[in-house]
Amino acid sequence: MKIHEYQAKEVLKRYGTPLLQARVAYSVAEAVEAARTIGGEVWVVKAQIHAGGRGKGGGVKLAKSHEEVRAAAEKILGMQLVTHQTGPEGKKVNQLLIEAGCQIDHEYYLAAVLDRETARVCLMGSFEGGMDIEEVAAKRPGAIKKEFFDPGEGMHGFQARRLALAMGIPAKSVNKAAGLILGVARCFVNEDAALVEINPLVTTKDGNVIALDAKMSFDDNAMYRHADIEAFRDFSEEVPEETEAKKYDLSYIKLEGSIGCMVNGAGLAMSTMDIIKLHGGEPANFLDVGGGASTERVTAAFKLILSDPNVRAVLINIFGGIMKCDVIAQGVIAAAKEVNLKVPVVARLEGTNVEKGRELLDKSGLKIQSATDLTDAAKKVVAAARG
Repeated sequence: MKIHEYQAKEVLKRYGTPLLQARVAYSVAEAVEAARTIGGEVWVVKAQIHAGGRGKGGGVKLAKSHEEVRAAAEKILGMQLVTHQTGPEGKKVNQLLIEAGCQIDHEYYLAAVLDRETARVCLMGSFEGGMDIEEVAAKRPGAIKKEFFDPGEGMHGFQARRLALAMGIPAKSVNKAAGLILGVARCFVNEDAALVEINPLVTTKDGNVIALDAKMSFDDNAMYRHADIEAFRDFSEEVPEETEAKKYDLSYIKLEGSIGCMVNGAGLAMSTMDIIKLHGGEPANFLDVGGGASTERVTAAFKLILSDPNVRAVLINIFGGIMKCDVIAQGVIAAAKEVNLKVPVVARLEGTNVEKGRELLDKSGLKIQSATDLTDAAKKVVAAARG
């Protein structure tokens, strides 16, 4: 789950992160009023979307008068903002963050992520922050400095200071930077975050350390513990199909291909997508119905797949352990009749009640091809999608 910059800053504020004055605006008039309320002579007008690269896409503007704030707000609000993270379709800007300006001395990068290799939290920092951090990471990985800590133990003060010094933070600001880094580390663990990113983290002419931007995402499976963060969810920023899938506890990710996939188990789902690509096809989605799905959930999953206009064929790949093949078959039949199935379906069923499942599909009157194994299934569905 992702949240907006202004929401991420609300969360960081709980951990003592120094921030600039800012207000959210949903109209041009509110943007100008926000600048007046904040005061000062310089403001930054920022698009609020769930994607990075806003500055390069034209979604961040510096304004030195109320009229410039108005002009920037008129240009950004309602635009379809395209960045390297949105794809060519972009995202519509429905809200702005109006933030006070400051005298920046230098821009740095700071982020907390989970490092699966060490099973620890990794705090990353760099002297080279700002809009080109992806290029820095790709071309000069040594410029990214790292500290690791056990989430049960927490980050130590000496680690935070060591990271601040490695990032090139001036000596007069190291203690302030270390305090901010420790706050980010606590935030990552306490809030069940998947990412906490501050880019840029800046030092100012007077020696302060400030989070100028903030980006956060969270573990969906832990949101039951964080009703306050769950309330930040912006459904207009999410893929409608993925939102619908959550209602039925389905793991669904929309992709760009033409072959719909319904599989039980994340590992089997990824293998299914791999073998489709191996035989020249492109998966239209990742969909894991889970180990103990009901007929209702399977029906919802199948309808979800068929709601994608790009889907030209569907591959059902079920290995029945806890999940029973006849339950899958019942769900598929119910959904197919409800949506008036028009695309070809290839089914590979193995495991518990497989004979019952196959019999139900054979007697359904639907045009479903059976497959003997996964390779056979992939070849048949790729041919069907091309057909």
